[in-house]
Amino acid sequence: MQVFRLALIATGTTVLLGWAAAVWFSSEPDIVDIREHLAKTAPPGKPVIGYATTDTLIFVTETLVDKPGGFMANDVLPPFSMMDNMAAWELGALEMVRDMSLAMRRDFSRSQSQSMENELLKQIQPKFNIDYRSWAVPTPESEYSDALKLLRAYRQALSDPKSNEHQFYARADNLREWLLAVEKRLGSYSQRLSASVGQDRLNTDLAGDISARQSTISPEAYMMKTSWFRIDDEFYEARGAAWALLHFLKAVEVDFADVLERKNATVSLQQIIRELEATQQTVWSPMVLNGSGFGLMANHSLVMANYISRANAALIDLSDLLSKG
Repeated sequence: MQVFRLALIATGTTVLLGWAAAVWFSSEPDIVDIREHLAKTAPPGKPVIGYATTDTLIFVTETLVDKPGGFMANDVLPPFSMMDNMAAWELGALEMVRDMSLAMRRDFSRSQSQSMENELLKQIQPKFNIDYRSWAVPTPESEYSDALKLLRAYRQALSDPKSNEHQFYARADNLREWLLAVEKRLGSYSQRLSASVGQDRLNTDLAGDISARQSTISPEAYMMKTSWFRIDDEFYEARGAAWALLHFLKAVEVDFADVLERKNATVSLQQIIRELEATQQTVWSPMVLNGSGFGLMANHSLVMANYISRANAALIDLSDLLSKG
C-alpha cells in the first residue's frame, strides 16, 4: 500500500511538473518596441540604412532559438513533442524570417538586376530553409545559429564606412517586392483560417484571363474545410507569422522612412502594424474554439482571419501607393 501511495504521488508530481513546464515553454514572446531595441544596439551617430531591418531579423531569429524551451518544433521527447501549438507558432515566425532573408538577398542588398549578390546574404538565406522538424545533424538550431553569426557580420559591415561592398538599398521598388510576397503569405493564412467552419467555394483559379490554362482539370466548386485536428495549428501558425511580421514592418518604418514619407504612406504602414498587433491579444480560452460563424460559441480562427484580412487589404493598398510615381 505504501509503495502504491508513493508511486501515485510520484506520478502526480511528474504530471504536475510536466504541465507547469508545458505552460511556461508555451508562453509566446511579447511585442518589442523596435526603436527602443535599436537605441540599445545601434551604433551612435546618424542612423545606418538597413541596420534596423537586419537587427530585427537577428532579434526575431534569436527569439526562435533562445526563448524559453528553445526551438521546439523538432523535439521528439515529451513534453516538448506534445506542444504542437508552439511548434506551429515557430513555423509561422520562421516563414516570415525566410521571406525577409530572401528579400534581403534578392532585393534589398542589390542596386539593380545585374548587380552581384551579397556574399554574406548568399550564405545566410539557405540556412533558414533547412527542414525545421529535422532532429538529426544538421539541426535547425545549429543552422540558425550560423545564420545569426553571418547576419551580425553583415550588420557590422553596414555600419563600417570602409566596407562599401555590403549595402542595403532602401527604395520603393525593393520594398514593394517584399510586400508582394507578404501579401500572398497573409492571403493564404486568411483562407486557411476562414476554412475552420468550412466554405463552399467557386473555382476562380483562372478568372481574369480568358487564355489562362492549368495543368489538370479542377472542379467548378469545392468544399474547403480545415481538419478538426489542425484548427489550433493553423491559428498559432498565423499568430506566429503576424508576430514576426509586425516587427519587420516596424523596422521597415525606420529604414524606409524617407520613401514612405515621400509617398505619404507612413500612416498606411502604421495602420497595418496596428491590425497585426491586434492578433497578439491574450487568448483567454484554454483551447482554440471553433464555433460556427454566427453560432453561440466563439470562433477564434475567424477573429484571427478578420485581423489578417484587414492587414492584407491595407498591405495591397500600400503596395499600390509605392508603385506610383
